[in-house]
Amino acid sequence: MKKEKQVSEDNEPPTYQEATAGYDEMQAQFTFDDKNIRRTFIRKVYAILMVQLFVSVAIVSLFTFCAPVRYYIQTHPGLYMASYMMFLCTYIALSCCGNLRRQFPTNIILLVIFTLSISFMMGFVSSFYNTKSVMLCLGITALVCLSVTIFSFQSKIDVTSCQGVLFSLCMVMLLCAIAMSIVVPFGYVPWLHALYAVIGAILFTLFLAFDTQMLLGNKRYSISPEEYVFATLSLYLDIIYLFSFLLQIFGNGRQ
Repeated sequence: MKKEKQVSEDNEPPTYQEATAGYDEMQAQFTFDDKNIRRTFIRKVYAILMVQLFVSVAIVSLFTFCAPVRYYIQTHPGLYMASYMMFLCTYIALSCCGNLRRQFPTNIILLVIFTLSISFMMGFVSSFYNTKSVMLCLGITALVCLSVTIFSFQSKIDVTSCQGVLFSLCMVMLLCAIAMSIVVPFGYVPWLHALYAVIGAILFTLFLAFDTQMLLGNKRYSISPEEYVFATLSLYLDIIYLFSFLLQIFGNGRQ
């Protein structure tokens, strides 16, 4: 009987405390590792983004201040179409081909081509506006981006769960674009164009907050740390589109 009792005691399952011993330490270690990975991811994205913005500002400034360059690109609109095709091809490749945008150095090469092409497009557009207007819009864009970034880091409001608002604004923009395509051949309508630009600026300000919170990963939806190229692409496009719409609102044509 003693032997049977000893065997039964030896075969008893471990207690809850024994089974979960060390679980808290493992969970804390995983959380610490995740935070480190996320911080590294954020630093990498913002480092690439700063380089992209520096290149864009340099090209826009060159096309705005240098008269010979400005005259050359304005008289060769085919360069704009070529850069637009490069932008479109690289954007499709980086957005739709997940394996391609994770493959180094192909993803960096495509990102460089994408940045140069869209910077050339923005420089071409900026060359038709007054220099003071371009500088004003660059300053406003920088202030808006700084404010949205601080808001996204500090706010408890979850912008990533507001896809319905973003979708509604996208539909309003689409309707305005359709109306403009119908009305513009019969005459320019300033208030309709201004409405379109204002909605676009608001929309991409919200998209900037949305993508920033996706990058931080502390809200309902987040982006994988493997997708640093896609995260950079999203933030960069938000800033570029914001600048373009602000230029349409505040920009004055060059005399």
